[in-house]
Amino acid sequence: MPVREILRIGDPRLREVSQEVRKFDTPELHCLIGDMFDTMEAADGAGLAAPQMGVLQRVMVFGVDVNPRYPDAESVPMTVLINPEFTIVGDESEGGWEGCLSVPGMRGYVQRHSQIQYRGYDQFGASIVRDAAGFHATVFQHEFDHLDGILYPDRIVDASKFGFIEELAASGEIPLVQDV
Repeated sequence: MPVREILRIGDPRLREVSQEVRKFDTPELHCLIGDMFDTMEAADGAGLAAPQMGVLQRVMVFGVDVNPRYPDAESVPMTVLINPEFTIVGDESEGGWEGCLSVPGMRGYVQRHSQIQYRGYDQFGASIVRDAAGFHATVFQHEFDHLDGILYPDRIVDASKFGFIEELAASGEIPLVQDV
């Protein structure tokens, strides 16, 4: 499967709301998902949403075992999720430094729900329901936002907690990590 171009912040397609997938188990859907995983892997991403490749469908992939962009992150299972929804579990939130393949070279401090339950479908139409916490919950919420045209900088409350990785690392805000 080919590695596709990842749209960057400023491209108007990243601000559009994606459409639900109506047909599962099609050659086009399987091809899209294969390309998404290959593109995510090539960019050392933890997740990727179809709109980041210019495909305005409610499709996301995510998962990480070891990732140089997030060296301290816990493992997240490799997941295909189509037409996702989620509910918040509890009142707790937690903040963390996020990056995005569509906002290369930058990080921002974002508050997210600590625990969620998400549901959706795989590429064959089989139902998926999972509880997620910590980094897993953050990755899901980050990718889910892409489906609604939201990028993580939109969620930053304190603008002083947003910047280029090298400068944030030099100031001691974050450890220096690789980014694309």
